[in-house]
Amino acid sequence: MADVAVIGAQWGDEGKGKIVDWLSARADVVVRFQGGHNAGHTLVIDGEVYKLSLLPSGVVRKGCKGVIGSGVVVDPFALLAEIERIGAQGVNITPGNLAIAENATLILPLHQELDAMREGSSAGVKLGTTKRGIGPAYEDKAGRRGLRIVDLADLDSLPEKIENLLVHHNALRRGFGHDAADAGALLKMLRAVAPKITPFARPVWRELDAAHKAGKRILFEGAQGVLLDVDHGTYPYVTSSNTVAGQAATGAGLGPRAVGYVLGIVKAYTTRVGEGPFPTELHDAVGQKLGERGHEFGTVTGRQRRCGWFDAALVRQSLKIAGVDGIALTKLDVLDGFDELKVCIGYRINGETYDYLPAGAGNQAAAEPIYETMEGWDGTSEKARSWAGLPAAAVKYVRRIEELIETPVALVSTSPERDDVILMRDPFQD
Repeated sequence: MADVAVIGAQWGDEGKGKIVDWLSARADVVVRFQGGHNAGHTLVIDGEVYKLSLLPSGVVRKGCKGVIGSGVVVDPFALLAEIERIGAQGVNITPGNLAIAENATLILPLHQELDAMREGSSAGVKLGTTKRGIGPAYEDKAGRRGLRIVDLADLDSLPEKIENLLVHHNALRRGFGHDAADAGALLKMLRAVAPKITPFARPVWRELDAAHKAGKRILFEGAQGVLLDVDHGTYPYVTSSNTVAGQAATGAGLGPRAVGYVLGIVKAYTTRVGEGPFPTELHDAVGQKLGERGHEFGTVTGRQRRCGWFDAALVRQSLKIAGVDGIALTKLDVLDGFDELKVCIGYRINGETYDYLPAGAGNQAAAEPIYETMEGWDGTSEKARSWAGLPAAAVKYVRRIEELIETPVALVSTSPERDDVILMRDPFQD
């Protein structure tokens, strides 16, 4: 049996929540390994809709343990609010079914304030962040001044650590014309939240190592997507963490051999939230139809997603960078009823042809898609659970995508419902 890492292979919003939930039915542990509470994973179980941002998807399932790894930045206040919200839906979150890495970095209110200052400034590049303080928290982590979960268990050391942190932040705040942060107020806030968070904190690497040695099935749950990776994405319009499969080991605290199979989640068309290049974006009725049929609004922000045709060149690039073994193709049913479909197979940039998207921002902005046109289908693929349930043209579309991205299709999702899946390869058995 292989432990499985699930990552998004586009710009996020690929439908990871449903696939993770489908896989978590057979997992013993589900681990979040990067990102923060900007993830938006929607799960539909027996008609009940769960919207998770920070909690691992496995926590809504009895007998499955959730772990938040050290690669995640944790807003303690958002976490407690999410625990309370999920609790109101009948899911009781306790230290028995949720563990948080004691060395995970905290997101503080001053991180959110800095995010808002930057996005609201007339200077600099607008990145279109969710303004949840995630990027600034990662900056403090890399700068070795961040506060961590473990610091909440040592309250006597907090004043000195807060002062060290504010030397940096107050200089930035003055630059934006804002008052200095109140160290006393921040200390009071952290003292109040500490007893609610520390019961969940422990060295999760030990628990994961024990689970791995015992043959437990571990599912690593990624957030965002490869094209938002801070190293490999469309920089600077990226998130502040590594979203590729290699981060699953680092952000959880296990060696790379622990990840046996990498499943990339790929939407049957393309969407993006926020700023940045998007070669196949559609500004016409077709793009609007994709958005309406796919209910393309951000789970976390509510922002309308930009929509476009499937970009096989970009997905192929993502899958190779991330080391993906197979993909789960989601939202195929959204394409029902289109007369024709287009798939991007490369780009024209300043008179030259590329079969990948170059790293330079200027080239990315200038990229014009080269399309291959395919036949649409009149029938419905919605709720299909076998190849026989798909229109013939839909099967051809899936098979052609498989050829273009040079990676096998392991699963096809045909509705938001968990069980509406066509299974070709079981990632846990691969």
